[in-house]
Amino acid sequence: MSHSFEQDAAHSLRLALIEAQYALRATTDAPRGRGVLVLVSGIELAGKGDALTQLREWLDPRLLKVSAKLPQTFQGQQPLWQPYVQDLPHRGELVVMFGNWYGDLLTARLAGKKKRLSRAAFEQQVADLRAFETHLAHEGITVIKCWFDLPWAVLQTRLDQIDPELQQWQQLHGLDWRKHTDYDDVQAARRLLGDDWVNIEGQHPAQRDVQFGQAVLAALQAKRLPMGRANRRWVDAQIPAALRSPDRQVLQKEPYKARLKTVQARLATLLRQRGDRSLVLVFEGMDAAGKGGAIRRLVAPLDPREYQIHCIAAPEAYEARYSYLWRFWTRLPTAGGLAIFDRSWYGRVLVERIESLIRPNEWQRAYAEINQFEQALTDSGTIVLKFWLAIDADEQWIRFQARAETPHKQFKLTPDDWRNRERWQDYVQAAADVLAHTQQPHAPWVVVATNDKYSARLAVLEALAQHLSTVLAVSSPRGAVDQP
Repeated sequence: MSHSFEQDAAHSLRLALIEAQYALRATTDAPRGRGVLVLVSGIELAGKGDALTQLREWLDPRLLKVSAKLPQTFQGQQPLWQPYVQDLPHRGELVVMFGNWYGDLLTARLAGKKKRLSRAAFEQQVADLRAFETHLAHEGITVIKCWFDLPWAVLQTRLDQIDPELQQWQQLHGLDWRKHTDYDDVQAARRLLGDDWVNIEGQHPAQRDVQFGQAVLAALQAKRLPMGRANRRWVDAQIPAALRSPDRQVLQKEPYKARLKTVQARLATLLRQRGDRSLVLVFEGMDAAGKGGAIRRLVAPLDPREYQIHCIAAPEAYEARYSYLWRFWTRLPTAGGLAIFDRSWYGRVLVERIESLIRPNEWQRAYAEINQFEQALTDSGTIVLKFWLAIDADEQWIRFQARAETPHKQFKLTPDDWRNRERWQDYVQAAADVLAHTQQPHAPWVVVATNDKYSARLAVLEALAQHLSTVLAVSSPRGAVDQP
């Protein structure tokens, strides 16, 4: 490639990048807007940093976000993507991730032979990451993955030319880039990542920069992924009895207090025995079904620093620019944490479905996306348990009236609550569909009849205690470090 040709190509590329960048920016507040995520990985000294520097000069740097995190140690305690969700692009945004989930996965695979991730576990993680990226694509995020490559001989020459004070490059990520075997291990792991990567040749800097810029331009200009024809052959779910007519058994106050004290003590012990395993609890159900009361009894014996309660309402404007799951990804607990969701990601297939806030194929697709999300959590060792608190329409009306007449509870009652009663059967059917499509052994639903508050609270705590007892007695999560 001649010098003048390189200059012409760079000039044309710069104009196209700027135009595409501003066109992307214009979709920030559009319902069908897009974001672009560029994942960067590859051989050290192949010029990743220099290519990004050049890209900054070609683009408006104010509209380019760069995330560069050090590799995270993968121990199977959370999905590989979880540490990076805060850095995902929203609609209208371009993000380049240097440190990303593939870097962590490669580090786990290339660790010492006694600790390295097996090939089978590695390939399963790759499949899980592709499923996650497919969800991002459906939500309007174009993902492009760039691998910067470099021949062995050129890498050695560049190592020879490094300032002695910068020799830490030679041992980056625990690899000795002077050893051909380590280099070969990286290339072998790269092949296991699949063929959906853009290969950037790092040998010739000018060509490398143009090639990287062209890859980013292609992502900026890509159309949002078509929704396709939704699969409309849904399972005809029989509405569970607890949703149609919850049990009206009544428990007296004194027996309730005695049982509550016992189960709270047992539960507190089990929660502290789980070690570094995270716990996610989901509470869904009709308005006034007693979610808040059950949650308060659950956390009563715990230190406030041991848990987080997330009360989920309609998304804020900035949250609506991301995938609908993003605001839940950012609220997930770290290792050993407990997160309780009072309403959750199931709003996608409940209120958003019933109120026609999204297209039918979007909420129909969401069942599989939610299952994949919860599978990723449990695969990484997180314990997930979901509660549907069922109440009948008559009991709900009684509780609404009590709230209206009680000053310190009036804030709980809104015009929307009364309006939602008019859609009672729609909510019952949507709930039945949720239970039919998302009841999974690794993330089960517990349906609790709540016409009697005392019985309901005990049922929630006892079900959680039983689930923890069972789960903690089972083997470690899939994907943990094992032998090759």
